[in-house]
Amino acid sequence: MTWVERIRVLHIAAGFTALAVFWLPMVARKGGRVHRRAGWIYVVAMGVVAITAVVVCGARILFDGPEVRARSLFLLFISILAATAAASGVRALREKQRAGSTRKIINLGLPTLLLVSSAAISLYGLHLGSILFTVFGAIGFLSSGSQLFYWLRPPQSRMHWWFAHMGGMVGSSIATLTAFVVVNAPRLGIASFSILPWVAPGVVGAIGLNFWIRYYQRKFATPRREKALAA
Repeated sequence: MTWVERIRVLHIAAGFTALAVFWLPMVARKGGRVHRRAGWIYVVAMGVVAITAVVVCGARILFDGPEVRARSLFLLFISILAATAAASGVRALREKQRAGSTRKIINLGLPTLLLVSSAAISLYGLHLGSILFTVFGAIGFLSSGSQLFYWLRPPQSRMHWWFAHMGGMVGSSIATLTAFVVVNAPRLGIASFSILPWVAPGVVGAIGLNFWIRYYQRKFATPRREKALAA
């Protein structure tokens, strides 16, 4: 087993861990011991997923053929998308007491990287004639723009951090689940770059997140503009 294969095993194990524990913070009492511990396990696992994705995808981009290179570039982008969402969710919780805008590198760094990566993958998609690459580049633009907008303006409501935290963590899980479904799609006889495995997790996740946001909007009696903060 080569060093790349060993890191790939670690990447897969971390991804399974993240997907296995994500549901616990969703159903556990918010702020309780299970919620916090499972949440941190998820965040650490996502960190390992992101770091190992850079190594594995980077090796394939450098040493494998064009088809594998394109797939690896796209999966690397998905990892950046997921890691940025998770980090944003954690930072929103840490900065819940802020009263104004912030320009801290720790808050703006990853969203800026995602913005640049989104532009790159969109251009690459246009070069390849891939609608899928271009569409996900647009999703990255929306996600990074929403996060930058959140940090660069003062909070719009008392519970801004709740919706930003929730949106970030759910968004990262959707991206992780998408990558998992795509990688395993061929085992079910579905082509990796067919539209179904890429779109289905996002559609289902977005619908679920929308219902969840509406529930907490009613619970906290917040205005509708909170939706923008959870994107």
